[in-house]
Amino acid sequence: MTIEAVADIARTALYIILEVSLPILLVSLCIGLVISIFQTVTSIQEQTLTFVPKIVCVFLALIILGPWMMQVMVEYSTELWSSFSLYIHR
Repeated sequence: MTIEAVADIARTALYIILEVSLPILLVSLCIGLVISIFQTVTSIQEQTLTFVPKIVCVFLALIILGPWMMQVMVEYSTELWSSFSLYIHR
């Protein structure tokens, strides 16, 4: 197994991690931003106000995007395991 092959596997894995986690992180970011703007406009300075809406929205996003996320991860794992014989030196 060459250094280029290891780098390629690591690069692909990091890309898959970003691709799968980005939608959930964006949902959390957007909800946090909207609640922060709401808190600023209404002068409500309650620190715990952001937790419940974020948790609910992230949970809903996981329910909606979960099958797609699992499909992407299973495809990568299958591709990695199916080409396992290429990585072994005799």
